[in-house]
Amino acid sequence: MKVTPLDLRQTQFAAALRGYDKNEVRAFLAEAADDYEQALREVDRLKQELLRAEEALGEHREREVHLRNTLLTAQRLADQIRENAEQEARMTIREAEGRADLLLEKAQARLDEVEREIHELKLRRRDVEATLEASVSALTNALEFVRAKDQEEREEKLLLHRPRKAEPNDPDWQADAKAGGH
Repeated sequence: MKVTPLDLRQTQFAAALRGYDKNEVRAFLAEAADDYEQALREVDRLKQELLRAEEALGEHREREVHLRNTLLTAQRLADQIRENAEQEARMTIREAEGRADLLLEKAQARLDEVEREIHELKLRRRDVEATLEASVSALTNALEFVRAKDQEEREEKLLLHRPRKAEPNDPDWQADAKAGGH
């Protein structure tokens, strides 16, 4: 049986001879009832605090779970962002390398074209120089011919500039004959 503070206050003992002093027993029981009542109130208060603490603990555990989930989500998101950035960087590098290769190919093609043009210009220059030299030589011969004092000198110079007929006794003619020229 559970004894309450009210039970302690209302308990009556039978009178007996040579028993305890009723006032002292009642005072003691009242004091015990007060202490017991105060202890019960303290237990109730502590139970309420325990319930509040358990509720707070439950909320904190929920928050912890949410925080962990949030951190995991943030970590996954950060990993995904980093992976996407790395993929984009690799794509950008591949595109840049492709453009660089294309530019190098174009530059090499242009270099080859310029080198061909330079070679052609050098050949043209040689042709022009040869043509100019031949023109200068022809003009010099014509000037000498015009300046020649007499007819004989002119005829002699004309003979020098005429192509000569090859003769069978001439060594040049024999070399041409062997080569299939006559």
